[in-house]
Amino acid sequence: QVQLVESGGGLVQAGGSLRLSCAASGRTFSSYGKAWFRQTPGKEREFVAGINWTGGSTYYADSVKGRFTISRDNAKNTVYLQMNSLKPEDTAAYYCAATAGLIRVGAGHYNYWGQGTQVTVSS
Repeated sequence: QVQLVESGGGLVQAGGSLRLSCAASGRTFSSYGKAWFRQTPGKEREFVAGINWTGGSTYYADSVKGRFTISRDNAKNTVYLQMNSLKPEDTAAYYCAATAGLIRVGAGHYNYWGQGTQVTVSS
């Protein structure tokens, strides 16, 4: 069974940092592009950051550019999202996703999803 499992969410004050991890099991995702999305109640899932299978190309939403960094360790089958200078508007459930294709901002392009981890940023 293929699984993506996120961890590292929690409650943090504005200006603080968190590091999310997404570990894959059940298959090797080293050749898959990986991305992080986030979602708040009543809203569509929003692209946050993506990384291609080699780790050589990264992509960010304008709202997080310069504050968040996506990285991956294919040997550990894990992708990370380092989040710095967090703002209350970053509060959301964060999901990792994997795609056999190119990194795109649309959630429908991703084949596998984790269950999500909650990030709450207090003001």
